[in-house]
Amino acid sequence: MKAAHISRQHLVSQVLIKQFAMPGPKASGEQVLPFDVWNPERQQKLKGPRACGAAKDFVAFDSPSAEALWGSVEARVPSALAAVKAGTPFADPRHVEVLRDLVVLHYVRSHRYRSVYTKAFETVSVDVRGKLVRLFPEQLRREALRQTGLHLPGSGSLGAFAERLVEQSEVTQRFESGELFRTSIENMFNKVRAKAAKWHLEVLTPESRQFLIGDNPAVSVRTDIRPFSHGMAFGDAHSIVLPVGPRRLLALAPENMMGSVPRAVVDELNAVQILAADRYVYMHPQSQLETFARTAAKRRQVARSHH
Repeated sequence: MKAAHISRQHLVSQVLIKQFAMPGPKASGEQVLPFDVWNPERQQKLKGPRACGAAKDFVAFDSPSAEALWGSVEARVPSALAAVKAGTPFADPRHVEVLRDLVVLHYVRSHRYRSVYTKAFETVSVDVRGKLVRLFPEQLRREALRQTGLHLPGSGSLGAFAERLVEQSEVTQRFESGELFRTSIENMFNKVRAKAAKWHLEVLTPESRQFLIGDNPAVSVRTDIRPFSHGMAFGDAHSIVLPVGPRRLLALAPENMMGSVPRAVVDELNAVQILAADRYVYMHPQSQLETFARTAAKRRQVARSHH
């Protein structure tokens, strides 16, 4: 019997968001503070972790397949995070492997990846349409006559017919249904996981202030420019960073090590989360990071309005 489709899918693992939560009043359960980077002036309201970091029908086709793949990583995370909190993440090599996979999982299972994938497909579709008109005009005319009974004279009508053929193609149908995305994201996860296996892990603690986490939480960064540049391809990055709690951040690195970072670097890493976010960042309700987030979100709005 086929497993049922899962509509509400968490892109930020619940186990991570819960690290940023505190007990709410009486029976309200744990709460985190979501911050809407699109509307920095809005009054932000506390929410339970389950209400945060999710997307509807992110993998729309055969979601149980993707969820099983993500679950194979997430099931092993609590013990690895417990080792991080205890200051012993490198005592067991399996913890390092799980934490590295956690970074890769959030790098790939992201709004950012879906956006890159969608743009790439649209670019290829336009390219194929142009090549059909340029390289096979006579074949297109014959096929148009066969399908529609019409003689297509100019390149404009040929282009419209080529677009129709591309839309009718099996590849486009698989794109529309979400089947292509599910296959693509699973393949990408396995590919990046294999590349990341050559890396080690840094576990960083802030000297002061706290980390926050965005809804695109695993971010590629280059640290040779200040402020850090972010969002480049995996192969061009110096590291992929992932906050795993207000007092812990994981970074892919050349060596396994634990270290602390000064407040200025904490601010830069938090700013990267805000700049990379799709819509929200999440923080511990007592982190006192709202003013910082508001300022950074406004800077993000100004920067985007100039593009």
